[in-house]
Amino acid sequence: MRRLCRSPPSVLELETLLEAYKGGFHHVDQVFPNLYLGDVVIAGDKEKLKKMGVTHILNVAHCSWECRGDSIDYGPHIQYYGITAEDCPQFNISRFLRPGAQFIHKAMSTPNGKILVHCVLGKSRSATLVLAYLMIYQRFTLEEAVRHVSRFRCISPNRGFLEQLRNLETDLQHGLWGCHIL
Repeated sequence: MRRLCRSPPSVLELETLLEAYKGGFHHVDQVFPNLYLGDVVIAGDKEKLKKMGVTHILNVAHCSWECRGDSIDYGPHIQYYGITAEDCPQFNISRFLRPGAQFIHKAMSTPNGKILVHCVLGKSRSATLVLAYLMIYQRFTLEEAVRHVSRFRCISPNRGFLEQLRNLETDLQHGLWGCHIL
């Protein structure tokens, strides 16, 4: 993927791209090799996670009132990382973009590593972290990341999160993150 020195798409343009998904609704979808995006239901199904070969879980609704996934004991074979994020446009999720993307990258770099990134519905908070990972470590533009993930799962990051992803793209274009070389 390439980084063009141009303005990221507007939030309205991104919302139009997000409407492109034509598939069904599932508890989990593979959106990149060994990277799964899902909801709290799949996060609670330890047998299914074992069958899928999940080795890492990133819960972007950790300790939130609507998520009980943080109280599950996954045992020693699954590494868990929880981020407490609210799904509201005013929430500053940008402070979690780099740590979340790093955890996803670590999981993807582990031999036979497979990661589930989830929140409550698997559409906004967790999707935002997956998009950030694709932008930071796979060098997708925001538009490319949205188009790519939307081919596999219905996602809908809220407007505030989309704006923060737009800011991330601008920062990446100007080399302000320095994450590409990890």
